[in-house]
Amino acid sequence: MMLSSDSAYMARAVKLAENGLYTTDPNPHVGCVLVKDDRIIAEGWTQRAGFAHAEIDALAKAVDARGATAYVTLEPCSHHGKTGPCSDALIAAGIRRAVVAMQDPNPLVAGRGLQKLRDAGIEVVTGVLQQEAEKLNQGFFKRMAQGLPWIRSKLAMSLDGRTAMASGESQWITSEYARQDVQRWRAQSSAIVTGIDTVLYDDPQLNARVDFDLVQPVKVVLDSQLRMPLSAKMLQTAVEVWIITCSDDAAKQQKLRDAGCKVFRVDAREGRADLPQTFKLLAELQINTVWVEAGATLNGALLDAGLVDEWLLYMAPCILGDQARGLFHLPGLQHMQDKKLLHLVESRQIGPDLRLRYQAKTD
Repeated sequence: MMLSSDSAYMARAVKLAENGLYTTDPNPHVGCVLVKDDRIIAEGWTQRAGFAHAEIDALAKAVDARGATAYVTLEPCSHHGKTGPCSDALIAAGIRRAVVAMQDPNPLVAGRGLQKLRDAGIEVVTGVLQQEAEKLNQGFFKRMAQGLPWIRSKLAMSLDGRTAMASGESQWITSEYARQDVQRWRAQSSAIVTGIDTVLYDDPQLNARVDFDLVQPVKVVLDSQLRMPLSAKMLQTAVEVWIITCSDDAAKQQKLRDAGCKVFRVDAREGRADLPQTFKLLAELQINTVWVEAGATLNGALLDAGLVDEWLLYMAPCILGDQARGLFHLPGLQHMQDKKLLHLVESRQIGPDLRLRYQAKTD
C-alpha cells in the first residue's frame, strides 16, 4: 500500500487504533504502521489487556522490519508490565525511524520510551496528528493527568425536557435507533454508573448489547444505604458489579459480596456517597471512561459538582407534560445568575430523535 507522507501514515495508525475501542481497557487504544521503501509492510493495534501492544502486533506480522519507519499513535512503552517494553522490541527489530503522535502521560513511560529510541540511534519525530491521537484516549489521559476518569452522562428527554412520567414510567421516550446508539456508547466505556433509585425503579441489566467483540463495562451502583436487591437483573450475569456506599453495615456488605458484588466504602457528603471521592476511586481501579445512566438526583449532583466532562442528550419528538419528571434535581438554583451553562459540541439526528452532545462551558 502506497501513502505519501508522515501525516497519511499516522492517519492510518489512528484508524487502526480504533479497532481496540471496545477491547483494550484499561490500556490505551494504540495503532502502529510499519513502512519500508515507501510501502506499508505491517500494521497492528493494541489487543486485550495482557496481550500484544500495537507495536508488538505489527512487528509479529513483518517479515523484516530492519530500516523501517514505525508510525505509532502513542509513545512506545519502556516498562515491564504484562508484556515487555515496546521500545525494546522496536530497537531489536532494527527500525530506523519512529514517528510518534504524542508522549505517553503515564508516569511509568513519560518520555522514557522516546529517549530509549534516541539512545539507540533511532530518529524520533513527535507531534504528528497529536490532536487526533488525543481523542482516541481521553479517558486514559485524564486518568493519568488528573486521577479521574472521563465522565459522560446520557439523558433521554422529551421536547419539553422531561425524562419520565410522574409515576416513574420512562420506557420508552426515544426510538429504537437511539437505544441502539446508546449501546455502542456503553460498549466503549470502562464502567456504567447508575444510582440505586434507578435500579429500584427500572431494574436494568446495564450491559452493552451489541453484535461485536467487546469487554463488557463494569456495572457500578452508587448505593449509600445498601438498598441493592439481591434479585436485581444486573446481578444475574458474569459481569462485575461494584457497589459504592458510605454505609458501615457489615452484614449488608457481606450479603452483597456473597452475591458476587465488590463493595467499596467512601465518605459521606450530605447523606450520600461523596462523588469526587467515588470517581477518584474508580480511576484508582483503572477505570478510564465512565458512562452515567441515572435519574435527576444523581445527574443534578454531578452537574452541581462539575464532574461531568460530556453530556449526551437524546431528545425525542414528544411531549410529556409539566407533571412529568425533569432532567436535573437542582434545588440550589434560585436565581438566573446561578444557571448552569453548557457548550454544544455536536448535534446529530438518530432516527426520529436528536442527539445533542454538550461539554461544560469553561469561559
